[in-house]
Amino acid sequence: MTSAAANEAPLWQPDPERIAAAAVTRFQSWAAERYGAPAEGGYPALHRWSVDELDTFWRAVADWFDVRFSTPYETAIGDRTMPGAQWFPGATLNYAEHALRAGEDPLHAGAPALLHVDETHAQSAVSWSELRRQVGSLAAELRALGVRPGDRVSGYLPNIPQSVVALLATAAVGGVWTSCAPDFGARSVLDRFQQVEPVVLFTVDGYRYGGKEHDRTETVAELRRELPTLRAVVHIPLLGTPAPEGTLAWSALTSTDTEPVFEQVPFDHPLWVLYSSGTTGLPKAIVQSQGGILLEHFKQLGLHCDLGPADRFFWYTSTGWMMWNFLVSGLLTGTTVVLYDGSPGYPDVSAQWRVAEQTGATLYGTSAAYVMACRKAGIHPGRDLDLSRIQCVATTGSPLPPDGFRWLHDEVAEDLWIASVSGGTDVCSCFAGAVPTLPVHIGELQAPCLGTDLQSWDPAGKPLIGEVGELVVTNPLPSMPIHFWNDPDGSRYRDSYFEMYPGVWRHGDWITLTDHGSVIIHGRSDSTLNRQGVRMGSADIYEAVERLPEIRESLVIGLEEPDGGYWMPLFVHLADGAALDDGLRDRIKRTIRENLSPRHVPDEIIEVPGIPHTLTGKRIEVPVKRLLQGTALAKAVNPGSIDNLELLHFYEDLARTRR
Repeated sequence: MTSAAANEAPLWQPDPERIAAAAVTRFQSWAAERYGAPAEGGYPALHRWSVDELDTFWRAVADWFDVRFSTPYETAIGDRTMPGAQWFPGATLNYAEHALRAGEDPLHAGAPALLHVDETHAQSAVSWSELRRQVGSLAAELRALGVRPGDRVSGYLPNIPQSVVALLATAAVGGVWTSCAPDFGARSVLDRFQQVEPVVLFTVDGYRYGGKEHDRTETVAELRRELPTLRAVVHIPLLGTPAPEGTLAWSALTSTDTEPVFEQVPFDHPLWVLYSSGTTGLPKAIVQSQGGILLEHFKQLGLHCDLGPADRFFWYTSTGWMMWNFLVSGLLTGTTVVLYDGSPGYPDVSAQWRVAEQTGATLYGTSAAYVMACRKAGIHPGRDLDLSRIQCVATTGSPLPPDGFRWLHDEVAEDLWIASVSGGTDVCSCFAGAVPTLPVHIGELQAPCLGTDLQSWDPAGKPLIGEVGELVVTNPLPSMPIHFWNDPDGSRYRDSYFEMYPGVWRHGDWITLTDHGSVIIHGRSDSTLNRQGVRMGSADIYEAVERLPEIRESLVIGLEEPDGGYWMPLFVHLADGAALDDGLRDRIKRTIRENLSPRHVPDEIIEVPGIPHTLTGKRIEVPVKRLLQGTALAKAVNPGSIDNLELLHFYEDLARTRR
């Protein structure tokens, strides 16, 4: 991808009415009057101010969104050192109080806070008043069970309303939430939960996916045996089975009419633990704070996503991915949150679009991979469904290829705001992406986010414009981890982000900042393809190769060899009926040569039975590279982090034949 799009007309341009109505426009005018923000210059001027005047900007965000500090803060930022920046020292608050605040308004209390849809497309609603009642009841029961501020509460749950209630009740009592999706096997869950030693486990008896019921009673029994710190297990009978002996019934804990009581905790009190993919070792247990997430998500959802009480927010996700936590935070802006529990492609590839139509979603979020699958399937959602309420389609998980932008524009709506966003589990937010007042250029993220001092650096730490460099953030964000669990001296945290550039967050992505202010993501920098000194991200290869209808998915690896050589194989998973013959090989090579770089034509093109992914659907490049270098499977990858471990045996066998 290049920034050639700067010379082309934007794919989408917000009209003057949309710009004037956007929350970020109103925020800028308001902040200009009260906090000295620039009144002119639009978003670029506001962004510059937000990073130059970081303390003032975040005070303005807290004020604009009426954050309830039960004790006042001394300053927005104390010590700015990364890692370890101090945010709003002295302040106390509660995340769940803000997430349920819309239910305090009698005029809004009966409106839906949650809409839940399953694969049958049966829809149920939970009103704001009912959500408050259930959270109040469950929070009181958690306190009765002895859950205290700082105790960990875990969920082995699908994307259902009970999961949201459990998270908010945990936050209300000052507990620390952590969750895994029920398609995770016992080992994967234990790799995560055993690190944090939960005192309560919420669990289902099974789940429905792909038109089938999947029983999880044996897995739950194993979790109970292997988590000795559990004081209580709560049973949610999704498949209708009775509560096992020694467990508590969900219905009994959520039946009382109890007003929620919100524990007021310090700004940096832990809210939840998220996990890295853990492909090469135990997943990192990433701890983020109540106040940090509250402020960051208010900014991201209220200003960048432009969400408010009239909106319906649907993002396809599971409880094992940070986007679920991000989705739940839609409640902060009074928005109705849409929870879809099911396969992304059942009974066919149009499934997510039908959920968006059925629920009247105004912002629909999905993965770039799903958009490209829809394009390959030749579906026409804008023609065949009523998607008139969708204002924005957002994508993440991997960079959205240019053809994905064009397909959304052509097949959903011409006047569609397409927001390709990029961030990470590490901050549970976006570094760059959605801005409702800026144009959209094909293949580009609109701009860095407010308060995010995003830069592209060369290896010596020199900022770059128009060139590929490391994604760095040179000032702290409130949602950066407060620490990793079981990392007492902070060494694992520092090594993860601050080793290359001390005091500066290096995320591990290749990016280009264009001369017109947009951002291009090229994929992970730890799996860089460096041929004859020319660096390229793997995402660029995938975007080019997977345009070919014969290619279902691909994986590219760059391997430095002991003799100083460099071997770059391209692995391809073919579409049904396709054959890897000389003609297809030639088309793949020509596509890469003409669209990217003749230096990055692969040395070999190898057909594989499938491409391995993390449990959250990301291609695993580094473990495959390690296997090809001869590392034993047990040392190259954490088996509990992979969606299909059997696929890795192919690469293991290939490494043996090459030795």
